Amino acid sequence: MDLSSISPILLIASIMVSATPILLAAIGEMVVEKSGVLNLGVEGMMITGAVVGFALAVNTGSAVTGFAAAACASAALALVFGVLTQVTLSNQVATGLGLTLAGLGLSALIGKPYEGMKSPTLPKLDIPVLGDLPVLGRMLFAHDAMVYLSLLLVLAVWAFLKFTRAGLILRAVGESHHSAHALGYKVVVVRLCAIVFGGACAGLGGAYLSLVRVPQWTEGMTAGAGWIALAIVVFASWRAGRVLIGAYLFGGVTVLQLNLQAAGAGVPVALLSASPYVVTIIVLVVISARGVHGAPASLGRPFHASR
Repeated sequence: MDLSSISPILLIASIMVSATPILLAAIGEMVVEKSGVLNLGVEGMMITGAVVGFALAVNTGSAVTGFAAAACASAALALVFGVLTQVTLSNQVATGLGLTLAGLGLSALIGKPYEGMKSPTLPKLDIPVLGDLPVLGRMLFAHDAMVYLSLLLVLAVWAFLKFTRAGLILRAVGESHHSAHALGYKVVVVRLCAIVFGGACAGLGGAYLSLVRVPQWTEGMTAGAGWIALAIVVFASWRAGRVLIGAYLFGGVTVLQLNLQAAGAGVPVALLSASPYVVTIIVLVVISARGVHGAPASLGRPFHASR
């Protein structure tokens, strides 16, 4: 095994790219869960965003249009979930799983004509001065706009939840929806807004996979990224800063196993490929053993104004 072939600069740069789709999906899901809703359909929304974004980018020649379409399509899918769970009071777990299955099936249908095509992608940003730094320039300041947008989104979500009145209302709905309703807040509206936002973020994460990370469409290309995003929210104890750390840790595991394969590590390829999912399972087991801390008190519980 030749570890000298692994460049630390390229490794860290690759981790930022690998972590971005997971980070986008995870920060959106964290907002959804903060409102008291458990949406297990992240994988379905991500794959829908990936295929819709790719299709629109190919047909229009614009990656930006692809990202916008992906966010809208996944937000629409999330809204269906929201109406079913918040208006008709269907079971959140079952509906979320159904959303994932619907997304996987829909993406296979839409994406069939686009297999083997290449899509336009986002250019690298040319950041003055910072991009010219000897080591940090290539490592941190030579990425596309979505990498930095994902970081700004984490900061914005943190500030929104911590310092704004709307963020306080959302957290109140997640902690005790009946108390929030008694104070006059529209619980269903707040939750629907959070669900649509989470769907849009998942769509952007999916589009990043098909338009930037691997600029082509492959059926099932999310490969469990949505489930990892769900695990990261729990790992992060529903805190925005920890979501960022978790996404980069899991992104690092993914990139590291690819580099170890390329370096000829004496470990079966199948085991290396499974390592991100193994780490996910281990983390969830550890979290379960120490108890869940930070979960919104009303998470997953249905709300009806007459009760």
